[in-house]
Amino acid sequence: MSKKNPITVIKNKTTSYLNRRPHRSFRVTRRRDYNRSLKLPGYWGFTIYVWKTLWAHRKTFILLALVYAVISALLAAALASQDAYLALTKILSTTSGGTFTGVWGEVGKAGLLFVSAATGSISQTLTGEQQVYAALIALMAWLTSVWLLRNMLAGHKVKLRDGLYNSGAPILSTFLVGILFIIQLLPLAIALLSYSALSSIGVIAAGGAPAMLFWMAAALMAVITLYLITSTTFALVIVTLPGMYPLRAIKTAGDLVIGRRLRILMRLLWMAIGLSITWTIVMIPVILIDMWLKGLWPAINWIPTVPLALLAMGSLSIIWVSSYVYLLYRKVVDDDANPA
Repeated sequence: MSKKNPITVIKNKTTSYLNRRPHRSFRVTRRRDYNRSLKLPGYWGFTIYVWKTLWAHRKTFILLALVYAVISALLAAALASQDAYLALTKILSTTSGGTFTGVWGEVGKAGLLFVSAATGSISQTLTGEQQVYAALIALMAWLTSVWLLRNMLAGHKVKLRDGLYNSGAPILSTFLVGILFIIQLLPLAIALLSYSALSSIGVIAAGGAPAMLFWMAAALMAVITLYLITSTTFALVIVTLPGMYPLRAIKTAGDLVIGRRLRILMRLLWMAIGLSITWTIVMIPVILIDMWLKGLWPAINWIPTVPLALLAMGSLSIIWVSSYVYLLYRKVVDDDANPA
């Protein structure tokens, strides 16, 4: 069997790529070339669909969240420090100067505590081993959620045990795609670091042309990151298919979103905004109730109510995100399979 000419192979691959991707640099793409169908339920309708799907199998997914939370707390020190939380609460109370008075003052105090806790101010510093454990646990939670949903929607009766034992096969492939996802976040990370550095020397506060140029560059970096991660998010689902390789998953995801990237991105942003609002709605009342109860009975200050709530919300969030992305991917694939 004769070997193919390398030049011919490269030319064929290039032609195939250009046929799949209608856009050309410095050329206006005709609408007929990039317009693709994407019939999805409305934003609220799809969110309710994801919720109903998870609720129909709530025992399995609640158990998964519990397992993930326990393993994270034991191996990755995911449970925030109660002592650090109490110290932060005390500092906020003693340095507020009477700012937090009345009902809305308490809500504002709870809001600041929530932001501090959510940004890791009370989290323990992880060692190198714990960071590796945290990454592997998060990957397994993602893989298990996707595996369970894929089999449940296929009509198979599965248990959490089946998902835990059978979903880990593509962990290396998923890890490699995850590295690409992190690399694609670098433009946004550079923008945030630049903001921090320029703010410290007063460039942002001073306004004027330098600040305007920074915001233009930061917006461009944010757009680049969002553009790149839209297809990679789907690649994290596609790579879990049996026999799928990372590069092939990335290529397939890119082909899937072409011509409808913005509509898919809007769904992902809706998911992120909804998740942030849910965290706020849940955690602020938890913090308020915790402050009220411990104000009445200081003897129960040792109970880590807020750290446990943060751990529970983190566990449920990764299941929600993986389920939302997988079901969105399924809707896009079904739309391709059943064109109007």
